[in-house]
Amino acid sequence: MKKIHLLTRKEEINEQKMAEGDKIAVVLDVLLATTTIVSALHDGAVEVIPVLDCDEAVSLHKQSGETDWILAGELSAKPVEGFVYPSPSILRNSVSGKVLVLSTTNGTVALRKSTGAKEVFIASLLNNPFVASEISKNWQDETIMVVCSGNSGEMSLEDFYGAGHFIDCLYREKGGEVELTDAALAAHFFYKGKQDEAIAILRSSYVGKMFDKHRFEDELGFAAQKGIIGLAPKLKQGKIALEASVKQ
Repeated sequence: MKKIHLLTRKEEINEQKMAEGDKIAVVLDVLLATTTIVSALHDGAVEVIPVLDCDEAVSLHKQSGETDWILAGELSAKPVEGFVYPSPSILRNSVSGKVLVLSTTNGTVALRKSTGAKEVFIASLLNNPFVASEISKNWQDETIMVVCSGNSGEMSLEDFYGAGHFIDCLYREKGGEVELTDAALAAHFFYKGKQDEAIAILRSSYVGKMFDKHRFEDELGFAAQKGIIGLAPKLKQGKIALEASVKQ
């Protein structure tokens, strides 16, 4: 029986265990890192490089000597001087043909901590069905590790909901022939009970309330859309590129 496991926050990632056996990591940071990555690739970014922090972003940029890089970052949801704020609407008209170097408090850290897995997919409500479809094509005995990035050590409601949506998509792809751990089952149950309330869930979450306070209502509405972008991006050798995505 194929197994799906769920981690509710990035702090639960054991990098050694992630690298042991055959594991496929599916990382979500619905507000906003993975949503931003999927959107940026859809909008024409050549590749996205997730970094651990803004210092690493600056260092990579200096080493590269490239001029067509965009550095985007936030720290505890606040803007960082010298960085573009990493939201889809802000980046939308500037990422085409560019390399996006992305630093976020939770999502990019979760991605980097998951790199030991056999494969690392970037997922969000926008593209969960396509990630599930891509995984199901060649899924053998690998354990699926659904990783919620969380919020600075705490579980985040929007990631839990997004994880439930992804699990539901994969469950449907495999005709229910999967084994869910208790955490994965809880996320699936939660999503099934609230599947038509995506925007309300995102708006009521801790991060969603901060977004609403700072008038990011449009970002919430965008991030709440399900299955509108046909990409299944993977993190390979530290980069997320178009050639590592599946368009449908």
